[in-house]
Amino acid sequence: MRLSTARHRWAGALVPLAAAVLVAACTNSGAPTISGGAGTTASVTDDAPVAGHNPLAELPDPTAGARQIIQNPTLAEVLDPGPDLPEMYLGRTDAPVTIVQYASLTCPHCRAFHRDVFPQLKREYIDTGKVRYVLREFPIGKTSGTATIALRCAEPSKYFELYGKFLEQQASWVSQEVRLDPIFDVTQQVGMTRPEFDRCLQNQAMIDGLKRVKDRGRTLGIIGTPNFFIQNQRVKSTLTMAEIRGKVDPLLTGGPAATANAHAQTGFFTKLP
Repeated sequence: MRLSTARHRWAGALVPLAAAVLVAACTNSGAPTISGGAGTTASVTDDAPVAGHNPLAELPDPTAGARQIIQNPTLAEVLDPGPDLPEMYLGRTDAPVTIVQYASLTCPHCRAFHRDVFPQLKREYIDTGKVRYVLREFPIGKTSGTATIALRCAEPSKYFELYGKFLEQQASWVSQEVRLDPIFDVTQQVGMTRPEFDRCLQNQAMIDGLKRVKDRGRTLGIIGTPNFFIQNQRVKSTLTMAEIRGKVDPLLTGGPAATANAHAQTGFFTKLP
């Protein structure tokens, strides 16, 4: 489907809205690349507001320029979901270990983890009740931001299915410029209609909530994607199954961290097919 001229103008207006939830770079090196805040080293120029409109002006960030990073967060701080959006997770709420992943839909390292590692993680640890897996959005770039908004607008039972489709089909929709039709084509595969998709992208409450999810991640020291927490241990690289076993198995053998996850989380539980 071709975008009409009016829709082209509307798509241009959407760019700064999507930019409200974006700032970092997909990196597997561990080097800080986020723009803004103390301790950062680079600026992502394509996240600048368009035509003088800054949607962040509607949502002041009191930590701008002086963000406090929690160097050694407690488990309670890591598991705090924030007030805006429900946590999206797989597994039992009372699982002894929680793994939190911060991901961007355009990140090739996230795609590789989802393809090469996640199926075994799910089979060995999530489906067996040993691990609760929490996915938090950390969109990188305008295209990822737009797709992330659409992801959150999907039916909760379709969230992880759509997340997987976005990663698996990156070649069909990821580009430097935001292209709405290819993004919609992915969401359509889980039953989203075009009117639902268009309304979703104008949902300012959703955009603001996703921005706060990302801001909270930065406060916890997240600098790129994929980054993880295993309990409250931060991992700034793509995990392998060997690393997961090495970090999770000791927690399952009676160590103090194995029983520390006593906080029930508000969120959505589903099993992947």
